[in-house]
Amino acid sequence: MAKGLAVAEEQQNSGMEQFKSAPARLNEFLKDVRAEMRKAIVPSRAEVQTTTIVVIVTVFIFAAYFWLVDNIIGRGIEMLLHKLITR
Repeated sequence: MAKGLAVAEEQQNSGMEQFKSAPARLNEFLKDVRAEMRKAIVPSRAEVQTTTIVVIVTVFIFAAYFWLVDNIIGRGIEMLLHKLITR
């Protein structure tokens, strides 16, 4: 019983210590965030425009590719079904 009380008291103290240290941990976290934000590089307008154009062109290329592959496979299946049905 004494051991159980000691464990409960120890857990309560550690919980209280964690609660008391919360502002210090928050302050340290915010300092780390600020330090990391100083390292961040904001792209220029020209870089954003260039990468946006690259993404748009790439999307259209992939769309055309998938449209072409879809049509080829679709027509192949239609021909196969047509030959199987007309037998």
